[in-house]
Amino acid sequence: MATRKLRKMITTAIQIENLKCGGCAATIKKGLTSIEYIESVNVDVEKSIVSVISQKDVLETVKEKLSKLGYPEVGDKNTVLHKAKSFVSCAVGRIES
Repeated sequence: MATRKLRKMITTAIQIENLKCGGCAATIKKGLTSIEYIESVNVDVEKSIVSVISQKDVLETVKEKLSKLGYPEVGDKNTVLHKAKSFVSCAVGRIES
C-alpha cells in the first residue's frame, strides 16, 4: 500500500486597492501563481479580496507582488504610481483573458 504525506496548506486573504474588473483579476492570478509554493489564487472583484492557498507562508511575498502590480493592501500607501500600474495591468488582463 502506498503512503502519501499530506501537506498542511495555508490560506491567506488580503483586501486590496484599485481592483476594478475581471481584467485586473486575471493579471493578479497570473502574477501570483508564478510565486513558488502557491497552489491556487482566487480574486473576489466585488469585495476586492485576494485569497491564496499555499504550501508555506508567503504573505509578505504576495503583498510585495500585489503592490508591484498596482494593487497594494488596504491601509498601505496607494500612490499615483500604484493607480497607474493597476490601470495598465487591468488593460493587459482584459486583452489576455
